[in-house]
Amino acid sequence: MKIISRGLFALLACGFMAGSACVHAERDMTEESMNPLSTVISIPFENNTLFNLGPSDSTANVLNIKPIFPVRMGDLNLINRVTIPIAYTEGQDIDIPGDINWGGANPGSLGLGSAFGLADITYQGFITPKKAGEVAWGLGGSLVVPTHTEARFGTDKWSAGPAVVGFTTPGNWVIGMIAQNIWSFAGDSEAADVNVFSTQLAVNYKLKSGWYLTSAPLIVANWEADKEDRWTVPIGGGVGRLFKLDQKVMAVDVGAYYNVEKPRFANDWYLQILVNFLLPKR
Repeated sequence: MKIISRGLFALLACGFMAGSACVHAERDMTEESMNPLSTVISIPFENNTLFNLGPSDSTANVLNIKPIFPVRMGDLNLINRVTIPIAYTEGQDIDIPGDINWGGANPGSLGLGSAFGLADITYQGFITPKKAGEVAWGLGGSLVVPTHTEARFGTDKWSAGPAVVGFTTPGNWVIGMIAQNIWSFAGDSEAADVNVFSTQLAVNYKLKSGWYLTSAPLIVANWEADKEDRWTVPIGGGVGRLFKLDQKVMAVDVGAYYNVEKPRFANDWYLQILVNFLLPKR
């Protein structure tokens, strides 16, 4: 199974504060934590458990370690985002059908036993103006490095492509979007080519006392796969809260997503738990 990292925005804010000044600080940190272009260093740990995978209805798990670190460059900011996926999948006991073109991303890994290891590491970099208006934006690119320790956890190709990001905060709403398309450009000449589009729209609503509602489905199109196995489209959402720990902030949210469109033998749904540590400047 080619485990696809399900990136979400770091969504979180500080809690347990009282008074008007603290409420204002909470709102600011909430927006910073949900902002894909934030200049606050953060270290999210995003755990995705995939259910009903393959014809054996097995389970898989992907822990994404996703540090985000900004760098100021005069009137611009460089937002660096890295995703390090650690994956586990149960085995399947049915042979792979020979008439399916998975486009280099077989989501079933049929006929294989269980496996644990590192998947492919992704780097994203965005250049954004230091002073943003009502809608913040950034332009950049993505690079996927074939670091997987198991064949089912990635491809043997280096891939890269352009990426865009946007962010706005109307009222209690926090809305962000990331979109990219990557193509393979180097690697094993016998490995399948990579041509994958992905976009994620994160819609969040801030509640009282650091609570928030969130929905951030990751939509993926594998252009190399057969038409009926091309799209992955989840719907769902969850709830989260921020906690203040000394000079740091920890955010925790839990959500569930169901794939209304998916490749054959891909998982039906997944449970996501996100724990994010933010390091605000003093």
